[in-house]
Amino acid sequence: MIQPTTIGLIQTEGFESPEENLKEAIRSILEAANQGAEIICLQELYRTRYFCQAEDTARFALAETIPGPSTDEFSRLAAELGVVIIAPLFEKRAEGLYHNTAVVIDADGTLVGRYRKMHIPDDPCFYEKFYFTPGDTGFQSFPTRFGRVGVLICWDQWFPEAARLTALSGADYIFYPTAIGFHDDDRPHAEKQAAAWQTIQRSHAIANGVFVAAVNRVGREESMNFWGRSFVSDPFGEVIAQANAHAPEILIAHCDREQIGDTRRHWPFLRDRRIDAYPPITSLFNEPNE
Repeated sequence: MIQPTTIGLIQTEGFESPEENLKEAIRSILEAANQGAEIICLQELYRTRYFCQAEDTARFALAETIPGPSTDEFSRLAAELGVVIIAPLFEKRAEGLYHNTAVVIDADGTLVGRYRKMHIPDDPCFYEKFYFTPGDTGFQSFPTRFGRVGVLICWDQWFPEAARLTALSGADYIFYPTAIGFHDDDRPHAEKQAAAWQTIQRSHAIANGVFVAAVNRVGREESMNFWGRSFVSDPFGEVIAQANAHAPEILIAHCDREQIGDTRRHWPFLRDRRIDAYPPITSLFNEPNE
C-alpha cells in the first residue's frame, strides 16, 4: 500500500533583500514541516522580488550558482527535517548565461534534480527573455522519499505538452512554482485570468492522472498585483486545498497516491493515446488545406 503524502506550499510576499527572503523561506519551511508537510515547495524566484517587470542589467547580480547559498542551506534543512524541498531560484550557470531554475532536494539533503524553465514569456511586466535562457533539461521527474516529483515553472503551466511529458516521465506530482498576477490596467479582467489559470492546471491533473500543486506569490510589487490562490488538485481535478488571495499562507494538502492508479483505471487516457497520429504536433503550425 502506498502511503499518503502531505504537501506544503509556501505562499508569501517578496522582500527587497535576498537574505530576508531566505530567512523567511527557512522560517516557513520549519513551520510547514511542523504541520506535517513532507514535500515543501517555494514560489518562483523565491529569493527576490519579481524583478522581470523591467529590463535592467544590474539585476543579473541577484543570480546565484548551483551549488550555492540556497542549495547549501536547503540541503542542510532537508536532511535535518527529513523533508523534500523544491526551491525555485535565479541560476547563474556561467557569465552571461542565466536560467529560471528549480532544484529538488531529497529528504536526506541530496540534490536529486534540477529543472530549467522551458517556456520563457516576453510580455509587459514579464520581460523574462531579457534575463533567462530557455531551459535545456527537458521535461522530467525525480525520485524522492515521498514519490516522484516533477517541476514546471509558471509560464510552463499553460502548455499541455509540458505536463504530458512530465507525467510520462513517471511523476506522481507536478509542482508549478509561480509568479503570476495582474498589473493595474488589467484589473477588470483579473478574476477571469485567475480562473483560467486554475482551470488549465486542473485540466493537466485530469488529463494525466496526477496531483498538481501551484504555488504563487502574493501582494503588490511595483506595478504587479500577485493574486496568491495557491492550490492543490487531485488526479480527478478536484481542488483539495486552496490559499487566500491577499496574504501569505502555508497551504497544507494531504495526497493519497492510491488515487493516481484509481483515476487512471477509470479514465485510461494514457492507454488510449494515439501516438501514431501525433507527429504534426511537433510543427509550429500546420497550414490549413485549401
